[in-house]
Formats: sequence, structure tokens, C-alpha cells
Amino acid sequence: MPGWFAGVAGTFLLSLLSAYAFLRLRCRGSGNPFSRRAKWWAMTVIALTAILSTGVGVAAVLVSDHARAAVLGLVIPSGLWIGQVSTERAHRRAAATLRSLVTCLTFPLSRLYDRMGDDMQDWCDDRLEAASRTPQRVAEAAQYYHQQVAGRLKNSQARDQLKRWRESIEHKTSIVRLINLDTTPARLHAALQWHPSTRDSGKYTSGDLPHLADRLESEAQNELYLFLAQVYRLGFHRLLIYPLRPPAPARTKRRPLVDRKAGGE
Repeated sequence: MPGWFAGVAGTFLLSLLSAYAFLRLRCRGSGNPFSRRAKWWAMTVIALTAILSTGVGVAAVLVSDHARAAVLGLVIPSGLWIGQVSTERAHRRAAATLRSLVTCLTFPLSRLYDRMGDDMQDWCDDRLEAASRTPQRVAEAAQYYHQQVAGRLKNSQARDQLKRWRESIEHKTSIVRLINLDTTPARLHAALQWHPSTRDSGKYTSGDLPHLADRLESEAQNELYLFLAQVYRLGFHRLLIYPLRPPAPARTKRRPLVDRKAGGE
């Protein structure tokens, strides 16, 4: 009996580790499954998967009367990664007796993705709010976040996309500054034609400058949000909020040498 219990406990532990690893793989490129709100659903998914895996392994051993059959249960957590089938297809293919089990597994995954989306939105909103006080700060924030992640990205396509967003944000905020400086119509037209994102003369007309400035500033903020969301999905969840900086470490004031001697130090 102790050996049998140790085997079950070992299978459950391995299932937990396997479910954790495959859940990480499943959520890669989507968000952080262990963020503030999502982590509880992530732990629920891992626990349910480990319980199911252990149960299948134990059942396989009892049916086959062979200890190696327990390996069958350890295969189940891989379904978190390779089994990304929609709920409708899973229900259509599953037998009627297994539909409740499919629902049990897909519901926490669905809630996990919902909470991951909420946490990503909060993360982006905090950084966008801190940067949206002036157009110049929006551009500086885009430059700051781009500097933090560009050199660490191996995916050239993602790196190029972030660069395009950063350049567009810088361009649009620079035009807003030109408008605020009462620039000449010729210079404004030249600035609009300089970058592909503002060459559409029908969309970016210089007839109503306040409206044009508001539109460009709003688009720059939207592009910064898209930039931040992409950065978050790429796994950079610990970036500092620009323009905030980590507090300087507190320095202990040392008393004069005479005072320390008097105090017995």
C-alpha cells in the first residue's frame, strides 16, 4: 500500500509539473497566465488536468495490471498545448458521456483567457495613462518601451512591427507640436506627406487644425496602446511605467564620528 500511494503521489506531482509547462506553452503569445486575476484560473486548470491525468494513469494500471501503463496519464497534460480545439468541435466529436468532462476543462480555460485579457488591459491602461498627458510624453514613452524590448526580441517580424508603431507615434506627435507652434501651411503639408501614415489628404486635411491635432494625438495614443499590448503578449510583463522610475535606495545617515564615540559605537 505505501508503494502504491507513493506511485500515485509521484504521478500527480509529475502531472502538475507537466500541466504547468504545457499551460505556459499554450499561453505563449497570448498573455501572462499567472497575472493578478488570471493566476487563480491557471491554478484551477493545472489542478484539474493533474487530477484527470492521475486518474487515467491509475485506471490504466488497474485495467492492464502493469505499472508502466501509468505513463498514459502523463500524456494528457500535453493536450493543454496541442489540443487547442474549439469547444464546439470538442463537443461535437466527444461522446455524450464525456461532454460534461469537456465542459469542465474548457470552462476554466475560457475564464483564464478572459482574466488574462483583463490583466493585459489594466497593464496597458496604467502605462498609457501615465504617458498621455502630453503628445511629447506619448512619443517618449514609445521610445522608452521600444528601447527596453527591441534588443531582446528574436522575432524579426514582431520587432519590425514595434518599430513601425514607434515611428508612426513619433511622426504624429511631431505634427501635433508643429500645429501648436502655428506652423505654416506649406510646412504642415510637407510634414504630413513625409510619412506613409499621414499621406492620405482626404483623411488628414489641414483645413481644421484643432481637429487635425486632436485626431493625430488620439491615433498616437491608440498606436501606443497597440504597441503595449503586443509587448505584453511577447512576454515583457515587468516593464516599468514611463515616466516613473524605481525609487532610489534609502541611504542611512551616519552620525559624526564624535557623536558615535559618545554613544559607545
